[in-house]
Amino acid sequence: MSSKYPGGIISKTAPTPSGNYADSTAPGVWTLEQQAYWQKLGQWPTAGNVDPSAFIENLFSTYLYAGSNSATTITNGIDLSTKGGLVWTKGRTGSADNHLLIDTVRGVNKPLRSNETAAQYTETTLTAFNTTGYSITGANGDINLSGRNYVGWTFREQPKFFDIVTYTGTGVGGQTVAHNLGSTPGMVIIKVTSEVNDWWVWHRGLTAGNYIKLNTTAAQSTTNAVFFFGNGTTTVDPTSTVITLGGSGAVSGNGKTYVAYLFAHNAGGFGLTGTDNVISCGSYTGTGALNNQINIGYEPQFVIVKAASISGENWWMMDNMRGMPVQNSSGAVGLRPNTSDAEVSAFGFFPTATGFVPADTGGAINQSGATYIYIAIRRGPMKVPTTGTSVFTPQIATVSGSASNTVTTNFPVDLTITQVRNGYFAEWLDRLRGDSQSTYVRFRSANTSVEATGAFGLGFDNNTGYVDNYNWQNFGGGPFVYWNFRRAPSFFDIVSYTCNDQASAITSNHNLNVIPEMMIVKKRAAVGDWSVYHKDLNGGVTPQNYRIRLNATNAAGAASGVWNNTAPTSTQFTVGTDSDVNSGTGGALAYLFATCAGVSKVGSYTGTGAAQTINCGFTGGSRFVLIKRTDSTGDWYVWDSARGIIAGNDPYLLLNSTAAEVTGTDYVDTTSVGFDITSTAPAAINANGGTFIFLAIA
Repeated sequence: MSSKYPGGIISKTAPTPSGNYADSTAPGVWTLEQQAYWQKLGQWPTAGNVDPSAFIENLFSTYLYAGSNSATTITNGIDLSTKGGLVWTKGRTGSADNHLLIDTVRGVNKPLRSNETAAQYTETTLTAFNTTGYSITGANGDINLSGRNYVGWTFREQPKFFDIVTYTGTGVGGQTVAHNLGSTPGMVIIKVTSEVNDWWVWHRGLTAGNYIKLNTTAAQSTTNAVFFFGNGTTTVDPTSTVITLGGSGAVSGNGKTYVAYLFAHNAGGFGLTGTDNVISCGSYTGTGALNNQINIGYEPQFVIVKAASISGENWWMMDNMRGMPVQNSSGAVGLRPNTSDAEVSAFGFFPTATGFVPADTGGAINQSGATYIYIAIRRGPMKVPTTGTSVFTPQIATVSGSASNTVTTNFPVDLTITQVRNGYFAEWLDRLRGDSQSTYVRFRSANTSVEATGAFGLGFDNNTGYVDNYNWQNFGGGPFVYWNFRRAPSFFDIVSYTCNDQASAITSNHNLNVIPEMMIVKKRAAVGDWSVYHKDLNGGVTPQNYRIRLNATNAAGAASGVWNNTAPTSTQFTVGTDSDVNSGTGGALAYLFATCAGVSKVGSYTGTGAAQTINCGFTGGSRFVLIKRTDSTGDWYVWDSARGIIAGNDPYLLLNSTAAEVTGTDYVDTTSVGFDITSTAPAAINANGGTFIFLAIA
């Protein structure tokens, strides 16, 4: 057991836990008695006192930016200055922009190109590694040319995630090179930096003794002259402390200099428990069908795949920032590490709550019987949010005939609900279904219609907001509002599942990490009501036997077939054979919400007909309030701070209606702990003895 943590029987004089919770093997074996003791003291690890290195959002980033010809600072929250790491950049739109790999060990002005065999060269590309990202030079075609779009993937050095090693070869088989990965690598990429040569890749999914090249389309191979990992006669796989090299110039030429990038595989060490995986280096066999489920235990945000057993296929890089939508969606885009080509619309990978599905039936990523290797990195954030502004923002805009509107949120948006204030549908657009500036994919919560697509949409390929080209909102002009949500543990999650035409109940995994308290489900390809689960329906007694409809004013009603009489858990939820959640064989989406201390509150109250305060546990009041009466008819009312929740005029909109915003009323006010229901509120909000559910966000 680590010396940082108490062991044995806890006593009142036991030492206080401190340091990096995630780097110890101790927490997983603490007894319940020990946990209870430290919880009582308020010192059991939470998101607030775990070292930042425990969370993937502090170790990896996909950052998108537009070229400007001017020096630019990329702020992605990754500490490269003191921790070290790799920045891998690629032009998205340029047809001849190289993949640049620049790391803190070799320096800012020493790029390598994964699509070429060239040696390391000197060029000003990055100008600084910072504690919150990195800085880039201006007017460089590979990294910052005006009129082009770019992506930068950042890998921070961290045990059990990623490491960088440089060394000088000896030319003797059996040379060992120490590393600090702290676990057995799942993949190692080696490039000689002092001369022209290929990029040599060892991967645990390759046939023993084989290698593959990052810069070619060739299949895996073995050549006795290479001895990529070995002692000159036998293969020696990497260990948790060293890699063992052959004596060839490919990886260990005498006097030549090399860099090695090491990626971990399912090594644990992350999250609040210190046991979560954040990176996997695995393999799978292609099926030639669109049901090839690759289970890695989490939803990925980034995947690299290469056909290992067949030649002529590119490497493919996908991420959820540029477009990696769920099944039955379009908008996936890929880049290829072995070419300088611009990104292309591609087959992609369908992310699931526990892995991914190759969205292809051919050799690129899913030929029947072929072997594929991959790297997958867990979607973030993993840290439980502590402020509402980090995961939600309401915004208003007025656009008169303009084709676009820039919405700045300062976080990547996963769901936007937008509504024209002078009368129109509330429209739901989300990252998981692949919405982009060129194509919208939307639901309307005021009707039962299927998902619709069309030209113009929201540009979710943006780290700090989006550009709204959605013609429904903008070409018609008028005032409108955006409610912007980010997926985060204990706050909000989105899950896609496929209906089985009422054949049986469907249980789906989710990544909310707590029990969902409110779930909103809508089928994508078949007409049907919006079904809502809320923990307080039926007074909180078997709420899994009840539902209420988002698109209607009806009271809550018994409907055991909707949730299959099964309460959700911290890892799964279930839908039954009710036609609104499981008819046809198309997809459906579930939006999951929970109470997150100081950030959100899923709750209920009983009407009094008089003024009352709804305590949500906030300290700065509510910026979003959604209310629905459940014992009788009533609309779904929405207030937000962008339009005003103040003492006085509090305009509201209705999610279930196309009615224009109502002003001149004072039904809901903000208060530091949550929100107030005023004495003038109507029966639909505060009928004496009536029951009401709500979602509030600080």
